[in-house]
Amino acid sequence: MKRKVIAVLLTSAMALSMAACGGGGSSDGGSSDGGSDAAATDDGAEAEGEEVSGSGGDNTLTVWTWDPNFNIYAIEKAAEIYAANGHEGFTVQVEEVLSDDIETRLTTAVSAGDLSTLPDIFLMQDNSFQKYATNYPDLFTDLTDSGIDFSQFSEAKVAYSTVDGKNLGIPFDNGAVINAIRTDLIEQAGLTLEDFTDITWSQYMELAKQVLDATGVPMLTSQAGSPDLIMEMLQSCGASLFNEDGSVNIVGNDALKECMEIYAQMVADGTLVEVTDWDQYIASLNNGTAASALNGCWIMASITPQEDQSGKWQITNMPRLEKQDNATNYSNNGGSSWVISSNCANTDLAIDFMNSTFAGSTELYDDLIQKGALATWAPAGDSEAYAQPVEFFANQEVYALIVDYATKTPSNITGPFYYDARDAVGVALSNIIQSGADMDSEIASAQETVEFNMGG
Repeated sequence: MKRKVIAVLLTSAMALSMAACGGGGSSDGGSSDGGSDAAATDDGAEAEGEEVSGSGGDNTLTVWTWDPNFNIYAIEKAAEIYAANGHEGFTVQVEEVLSDDIETRLTTAVSAGDLSTLPDIFLMQDNSFQKYATNYPDLFTDLTDSGIDFSQFSEAKVAYSTVDGKNLGIPFDNGAVINAIRTDLIEQAGLTLEDFTDITWSQYMELAKQVLDATGVPMLTSQAGSPDLIMEMLQSCGASLFNEDGSVNIVGNDALKECMEIYAQMVADGTLVEVTDWDQYIASLNNGTAASALNGCWIMASITPQEDQSGKWQITNMPRLEKQDNATNYSNNGGSSWVISSNCANTDLAIDFMNSTFAGSTELYDDLIQKGALATWAPAGDSEAYAQPVEFFANQEVYALIVDYATKTPSNITGPFYYDARDAVGVALSNIIQSGADMDSEIASAQETVEFNMGG
């Protein structure tokens, strides 16, 4: 990859770190939530306080999204490409709205019984999608028979925006999990990247001990109280915190217990060290006090600023669970999807726009890769831009690898109470690690908490 492309990735490091953290600290959500509300007109000007809703005209679509350097750039670049390819005069009118504020506006519109305030298109964090699509289905346009080929996207990514067999969103950015490793550190233990590829967690744990013995550096760090790694491990075998009928699946969830046992054992071994906050987590990657990062692919943007480490990092897939029949070496953490609202006055135009760009344009994704926006649309991975070796990662073709990982990631059930369940597991994990609490008791308490929150 040319140096100028890497430089652009570095400038978006904070935005991409937030891509899964929804504002910092925790790695859940879509792309970053930055900025204040402002309507961007088709000539690029901003109209402060001017709220965009409804259709902007026969050849204009209105959009709510966040982050000028990431999501807003993406939708405006898509519009530029669409206009240049036989749709002269097409524009998007974008209002910058924080992710949380989009969700508040959606709730307000439903409560008021007035969906006319909605734009034609809005972006939604994947982990919030099921909650809103289940509780407020009238907000969404059914895209199942729209002509968009959802089979060309990662199955796991599509699942976030699928409710009762209906496709309600267009997948956007990639949160495929990568195992980013400091090869110079593992080499001190006589190991190579291949030793960490396509392996089980038991094998990984033994290799991590070798690295710790040779270097004094833990293989992993993790933010205390955050269950991100647990959730990645869980999805890697297609397991969930909910059953298909929506009931809570925490007690008796063998996959969850296996994940928590692995995590607790690695902490006990000293091969996984918990840190207090997100800043310390990133610092551990940058200052060499962790030998690897196992996270969504957006974590690369927090690694690459350390230019003195160029060539010392490579990526591979994650370890797989051993006791689960559907275990794989692939998972996901973070991301977002586009929605065509039920208030869209020109759904044919909106569908064609999305089908021609986010679901059909290698030109778009070749451009967006310079912003760090990696596709879950499989054909993008075959383009020349994705095949370029990246100097920082020892000339690996990391982008093509990540798209491949995304296509192999199992889907799971997020459900409308995903965050309640995730947070309850986080509390249980913290009590086990910090206080030595009994794992079975904590798992039972987590189930009770979520059922209470669900009104059960």
